Amino acid sequence: MKTHVATATLAGDRLIVWDPAEGSRLYRLGFYGKPVGISKPKTADFDKPLILDLLEGFYLYEKGIITVVDQVTGQEASREELLKRCREAIDGFDEKYLVYKDLRDKGYVVTPGIKFGSDFAVYKKGPGIDHAPYIIQVKVLKDSISATEIVRSGRLATTVRKRFVVAIPRPEENRVIYLLFNWFKA
Repeated sequence: MKTHVATATLAGDRLIVWDPAEGSRLYRLGFYGKPVGISKPKTADFDKPLILDLLEGFYLYEKGIITVVDQVTGQEASREELLKRCREAIDGFDEKYLVYKDLRDKGYVVTPGIKFGSDFAVYKKGPGIDHAPYIIQVKVLKDSISATEIVRSGRLATTVRKRFVVAIPRPEENRVIYLLFNWFKA
């Protein structure tokens, strides 16, 4: 467990670190969050609040790096309260969180992949340092994936110079299976 770095306020489906010094420390720890009004920070030194999404916020909470205060009550949120909010706000939270946690624990920097039509964009070093080499789509075993979906995702990944990966969380085994698709010209 790491030591406490910041306090975040749970506001809707986001966590806000109001203290810019605490937000900068979190960002410096692993590119967590986005400073308000700065889409691509050039440095970890900013004088703005930091917005965390619920996946990364729950991860930081579980690691003991942040505490979470409920915006309405002003009281510290329990793990159960935070988990309930995460599950309400994010479809398939448990599966996505297992993948997020696995990648973060392996040292990758994980950001939302919405602009690539996927669940996550994954960096080896971090935004602004390198480009995300992978886009990750989370699928559970009972899900089906069509050939068309694979081709569409693969073409998009190739267009943006990324590798398309399907992540299959196995919560009963506490592990994730990764399927990496390679594309080549015939």
